[in-house]
Parts: sequence; C-alpha cells; structure tokens
Amino acid sequence: MTAPSARRNGPGFSDRPAWTRLQPVLAVLLGLTVIGIPLWLVVATAGKSRGEALTPNLAPPTDWQLLDNLRQVWTDGHVPAAFLGSLLVVVPAVAGVLVIGSMAAWVLARRASRLTAVLYALAISGIVLPPAVVTVVLLLRQLGLAGSAIGMIGVYMGIYLSTVIFFVTGFVRTVPASLEEAAQIDGASPTRVFVRIVLPTLRPVLATATILVCLYVWNDVFYAFFVIGGRLDTLPLNLFRVASAGLYLNNWHLIFAYVILMSLPLVVVLAVAQRKIISGITSGAVK
Repeated sequence: MTAPSARRNGPGFSDRPAWTRLQPVLAVLLGLTVIGIPLWLVVATAGKSRGEALTPNLAPPTDWQLLDNLRQVWTDGHVPAAFLGSLLVVVPAVAGVLVIGSMAAWVLARRASRLTAVLYALAISGIVLPPAVVTVVLLLRQLGLAGSAIGMIGVYMGIYLSTVIFFVTGFVRTVPASLEEAAQIDGASPTRVFVRIVLPTLRPVLATATILVCLYVWNDVFYAFFVIGGRLDTLPLNLFRVASAGLYLNNWHLIFAYVILMSLPLVVVLAVAQRKIISGITSGAVK
C-alpha cells in the first residue's frame, strides 16, 4: 500500500491531467499564431490606404478600403487575363500528371520484380533531384516549345510526376488485388480494370495530390519566368510585373490585395478536395 500511495502522491502526478488538457489548447494557439498573424498582415495591409501601407505592420487600418483596392487591382492589374493564363497552364498540367502518375503507380505497385524496383527508384528520384533550369530551357528551344504553354505544361508534368507516383504507389499497395482479379476473370481489359476498379479507389490520394500539385504550379514563378516569361501571363508572373512597375512600386496595399485575389482559387480547391479526402477515407475505413 505504501509504494502505490507514494507513486500516486509523487511529484508530477497531479500535474499530468492538467498538462494533458492544456496540450490541445496550446496546439490551437500555436496554429492560430503561425497562420493567423501572416494572414492578418495580408488582409490588414490590403485594406489600408497607400500612406498607411508604406510600412506594413499588424495595426488595423483606420478606414477599411479592401473592396476598393481589390477592385482597382482587378481592373488595373489585368487580373482576368492572368487568371486565364494560369488556368491554361495549371489545369492540363495537373490533369496530365494525375492520370499518367496514377497509371504508372498502379503498374509499379502490382508488379514485383527487380526491374520494377529500379524503375520505381528512378521515378521518385525527381523528388530529391531538382531539374536544371538552363538544360530545360535549352531542350525546349531545340524542340520549338520555348515560350509556349505546351512547353510549360510539359515542364510541370516532368517536375511533379515523381510526387504523384510516390503518393499513389503506396496507396495502391493497400488496395486488395482480389478486386482487380475478379474483374479480370469477368473478361475486363487492363484499361477497363484501371478505370472502373482502381481509379475510384484512388480518390482520397488523388485529392491530396491535386492540392499539392495545384499549390506548387499555381504559385510558381521561378520556372515560369524562364520558360514563358513575357510570352504568356500567369498570376505570379503578372504579380511580379505589377509589383515592379512604377505605378505599383511600394504600393503594398495593392500588392497584398493582388495576393488575396490570387489565393482565392486555391482556397476553393482546398475546400472541395478536403471534403473528398474526408469522405474517401471514411468510405475506405468502412470497407
């Protein structure tokens, strides 16, 4: 009786329940601090006048002008044309990398051999081996694709194909192969098995890959500047041009307002894909 009593009354025993209760609160506060402060800085600066926004800070604006600033950026910053340019590059690149990556991941996950292991290692090597920009630009010039949307789409697909293969291959290995075997016994071709059996089970991981690839491609300015800079406007390239122009130089309220407009489509994609992730994981758990 003495030993348990001593352990029960020992130092730190009474503090554990309180610390356990504080952990979620501290996690939420930390998340709000890390995410909320930068978000508030963007929104507050975008709502200020030019004089107040010369030195960006966390102070709220004396007179909110957020809608006026957004309207001015939308018209003077040529946002609609840049938005269409981003869609022209992002949509085919994301769709292509998801389709090709999921098909390659299915083959790599179902065939166990040394050759398949080597091919898988080569396929995911792009995650840690960044592409050489000079080589990519020279190759596109040789192919006649430099400065074109097709060349930019091909660059993005080559860069992020490794990420999709890495995510999807691990997920395919958790899907029972008996489902595919049953379809093959019924006479289904490999293409039909993939479209009717495999692809619907990949919705959760494809939603995750969609968020990641959209985030990377939509916000990319580095590769786009070297490949299509000056020939096709995307939102990041247009923001760089607008921020460097004399009219918008040091106009932080307009620059931050542009950032808000550029981020809204990503917020919509995240909201839609996140719901599909949750529903897909739930249905998979029930199965």
